[in-house]
Amino acid sequence: MPTLPTPQTVLDRVRRDVERNALRARNGIKLVAGVDRPGVGCTAKDVVWQRGRSQLWHYRNDLDAHGGVRHSPPLLIVFSMVSRSYILDLQPGNSFVEQLLTAGFDVYMLDWGEPDERDAQNRLEDYVDDYIPAAVDRVLEISGCGEVNLFGYCFGGDLALLYAAHHPDAPLRSLSVLATPVDFRHMGPLADIFRVGGLEVDQVVDVDGNVPPRVVLQGFKSLTPTAEVTRYVTLWERLWSDEYVNAYQAMTGWSDDHVPFPGAAARETVDMLVRANGMLTDRLAIAGDRVHLSDVRVPFLTVLAERDHIVPPDATAPLIDLVGSPDRHELRLPAGHMGLVVGRTAARTTVPTIISFLERRSDEVSPAPSVRPAAAEA
Repeated sequence: MPTLPTPQTVLDRVRRDVERNALRARNGIKLVAGVDRPGVGCTAKDVVWQRGRSQLWHYRNDLDAHGGVRHSPPLLIVFSMVSRSYILDLQPGNSFVEQLLTAGFDVYMLDWGEPDERDAQNRLEDYVDDYIPAAVDRVLEISGCGEVNLFGYCFGGDLALLYAAHHPDAPLRSLSVLATPVDFRHMGPLADIFRVGGLEVDQVVDVDGNVPPRVVLQGFKSLTPTAEVTRYVTLWERLWSDEYVNAYQAMTGWSDDHVPFPGAAARETVDMLVRANGMLTDRLAIAGDRVHLSDVRVPFLTVLAERDHIVPPDATAPLIDLVGSPDRHELRLPAGHMGLVVGRTAARTTVPTIISFLERRSDEVSPAPSVRPAAAEA
């Protein structure tokens, strides 16, 4: 027969439930009121280059903060164009950037800012042939190195691939991409409505000529229509935990926080990457030049998540066979889209694997306090 709980056990459970319900009420009020929101993107950095709304950030890696720079060349991160880059620097102790700094890398981030009407005519070539090369040049100037390690996140990985393919002589020591789609047939409803649904980009652009964040957000929500209900159920169950609520606010805040997609770049993306599926079919063109992923021949790493509903593994899996590098590697992880860069899987597997890949292709340098150069306008 099962053992009956003692009166003391029952009393303890009641007390625990009462305490948790009180904490749920307190945290629920805070959530609704929007108070005590967690800080994100807190790692110290300097703006060292700017063009339009885009900025190049140099993260500080002082001896007293992270141990100083111990690896060369520097690492340049190219972020996606439709979401906020703070997912890579979510919170202290849960930050991809922080782990890279602690490992001794000199880290830069190319952030696209928040495009407005002045960016509506920006084409993919503007980013691939202008912004990224200018950022690379600035990193080389600051670091005094002759090469960079390039890292692309999500659609930023597509931009990094196009840059490396269109500029085969670019000063790259290696190229790593994470959750980067190349087979857009598997990108779900958001791609399907443009690919076979007959919708045109011009039908969804805002008055400023860009695709508004609400369109991107709604497209992502359509991928998992029950996810919002599920996340609220889970939130209620753990609303008593301050730690969980803090992480929930940070991560769900990012997943709902998008930026406009420049109209001209969006049209090219739909025509070349979605409808022509150009990366898979080798039908890419930048500034009138044919571009081939087989021309990417630097040491290469692609990381994909097996439970990614935003960039499904079927969309990313072909990439390893498309690049021409003889030194190419693929890492598959049992994680979701955000789990690649934040949380336990990121801390235990993703980031250490990326760090190991970069370390094997880096030179050791003597640690020294980082220089904080003034911002440069180009």
